[in-house]
Amino acid sequence: MSFTTYVFDAYGTLFDVTAAARQAAQESEFPELQDIWRDLAQHWRTKQLQYTWLRAVTHAHTDFWEVTENGLDWALEATGLANDAALRKRLLDLYWHLQAYPEVPALLETLKTQGHKTAILSNGSMKMLGAASRSAGIAHHLDALLSVDTVGVFKPDARVYDLVEAHFGCTKQDVLFVSSNGWDAGCATGYGFTTAWVNRSAEPIDRLPWRPHHILTDLTTIPDLR
Repeated sequence: MSFTTYVFDAYGTLFDVTAAARQAAQESEFPELQDIWRDLAQHWRTKQLQYTWLRAVTHAHTDFWEVTENGLDWALEATGLANDAALRKRLLDLYWHLQAYPEVPALLETLKTQGHKTAILSNGSMKMLGAASRSAGIAHHLDALLSVDTVGVFKPDARVYDLVEAHFGCTKQDVLFVSSNGWDAGCATGYGFTTAWVNRSAEPIDRLPWRPHHILTDLTTIPDLR
């Protein structure tokens, strides 16, 4: 099988979602974060995802930025930092400029050099995705930013995955879909995409009716997958 279109989830796949908490913990203004930034980052990401699922099943859609703020507020309270307004502001500011994982720029450049289409398909808003891709220096390697803004529901609703074929005029068989979320890769398999799960943390596979076709530790081997 030869793919024409490579589609990536954004947060946790191309962009390091722990980067905001890690960077803030290195700044002298926030010494209280130094020992607990990993816990805060994990809580933040977990709640961010949980809130997208709950809003999807209850038909209470909102902008991903609000979900991101809500997740952070829960994480700050869980780590005893709920009253630190300056820290909250700094973390949210940093989230607009998350770092890409080290292998991302070279990978996207390789795919483009080989003549493939590349895109992000994300729960993130268009404004957030644009800011992150520009800040990480990868915007020029992407043919499209596809956001759930268009359909008004979060992943893994099939209407989100529909955006890829609608934009590129391709078939499901043309697409390799890549995500760091096991549930996202699994559900995209059920949708009909060939999938790769980037399991950076060596997590167990999600117990779903579908499994990712490929399980990787990073993105470097993406061009070799068939």
